Amino acid sequence: MRISVSSDMDEPVARTLVDELRARGHEVVAHGALSPGADPQWAVCSEAAAREVAAGTADQAIVCCWTGTGASIAANKVPGVRAALCTDAYTADGARRWNDANVLALSLRLTSEPLLKEILDAWFTAEASEDAEDRENVARVRRLDADRAQRGAAVPPVSGRVARPLSARRSRSAG
Repeated sequence: MRISVSSDMDEPVARTLVDELRARGHEVVAHGALSPGADPQWAVCSEAAAREVAAGTADQAIVCCWTGTGASIAANKVPGVRAALCTDAYTADGARRWNDANVLALSLRLTSEPLLKEILDAWFTAEASEDAEDRENVARVRRLDADRAQRGAAVPPVSGRVARPLSARRSRSAG
């Protein structure tokens, strides 16, 4: 299987991820801090890995950043990608089974080497559910991608309000 891997930092767990995937017989395409000279920003390298999945040049992707959140957000902006932030094997199994996730997002901070192997075991052994309700949910997500593509990439804000920086907000206890 061809797997696109990105990380915004050259952390030991990211290097272990690449080594583990290769040891399992996968072809790895590295992005970000794992590829010398590439842009390591989490939004850039996660998007690059996700685009390979969407284009069909990679079977799956694994995107990493310190918390995993930014990497999953960036990957999920690519139409056709269903990225799941997984911090344990049970979540990885469910993401593949019920959500037919095709991109795994990992936290460089939380993922130890033993946990990484458990997550990968669950991710690669789980298969997409054939349950009609599960399939319909995945189909709905695909329709959301198609709807967004028809409207164009720009999506208007939900409300007319503009978020203020945290420094400008008052806490409830402040009165």
